[in-house]
Amino acid sequence: MKTPTPGYWCECWTQDLTTGQPPALRASFDAYTAPQADRWIAVTLRTISPALDADASEEAWDWLYNGRIDTRRALLRAEPCTVSITQANTRITWTIRPVLFVTLAHRTEHHGSQFSWFDPGV
Repeated sequence: MKTPTPGYWCECWTQDLTTGQPPALRASFDAYTAPQADRWIAVTLRTISPALDADASEEAWDWLYNGRIDTRRALLRAEPCTVSITQANTRITWTIRPVLFVTLAHRTEHHGSQFSWFDPGV
């Protein structure tokens, strides 16, 4: 059995703040380094920022310019991180958690779903 590979499990959730419904998972990503994990959020924020209202855009750019380094430092200390912005009535939240990826027995190359993961903090 191969040794588990350290990495980060990244998710993007949205929640309509007017309905009281729980957040919905929109995307997930397996990152193998702290820079890769926070880059996923940074690229997304830069991509959507032109469509955001002024307040949400300010939140996004504040994280990009000021908060990203704190996120990176926390990830390097193996601490989970959350980044959120609110656009109108929708909250968008990205989460990053340190995990250990376990190679599934029937796979030999990386094809997206070959890994299972578990949170070592649980």
